[in-house]
Amino acid sequence: MKNWTSPVSFLCILFTAFCTAQEPKTEAFETNSANFLPIGNSLLSITEKTETHSLLLAALRASELDCLLAYDAQFTVFAPSNAAFNKLSDVTKKLLLNPDNKEKLKAIMSYHIIAGKISASTILRAMCRGNGEASFTTILGEKITATMKGIDIVLTDPKGNQAKIVTADSEQRNGVIHEIDSVFFPVNLF
Repeated sequence: MKNWTSPVSFLCILFTAFCTAQEPKTEAFETNSANFLPIGNSLLSITEKTETHSLLLAALRASELDCLLAYDAQFTVFAPSNAAFNKLSDVTKKLLLNPDNKEKLKAIMSYHIIAGKISASTILRAMCRGNGEASFTTILGEKITATMKGIDIVLTDPKGNQAKIVTADSEQRNGVIHEIDSVFFPVNLF
């Protein structure tokens, strides 16, 4: 019988030396909890840092959907800019943020979020396969349809409300943000 203990011992020593020589990786970001991503690159943190999405952030916090965008999952957010919110009347904006309308606001904000990471190129490929049209299901369970208008991707909800993607593919650790120029209203506030 061959003496195999020397080569095995040598490999064990070599493996141990290799493992102990490695520097342990340290996390460069703070974390909220075990279920949350590092704060540095989440959809929520970039929304907090972007001045053009302060009204979106206020709506997400008022509807308690802000924690969803920090969670360890992939989402696509069609993010209305402040300019999109400012197209709404002052009365509508007040009604949106009224605590009595929290469930309606949650439905409206949920209409802007899709589970899964969908880039602009993925939307375009889906439109090519769908003869110029593609549908995506929001976390509210409703469909948003994407079409092309000239060189722009236009999103349409079942009520016929439309929003154009003005800035695409802001990739974050837990998803992607596409800035849109209008706010979808799948429910009536009044």
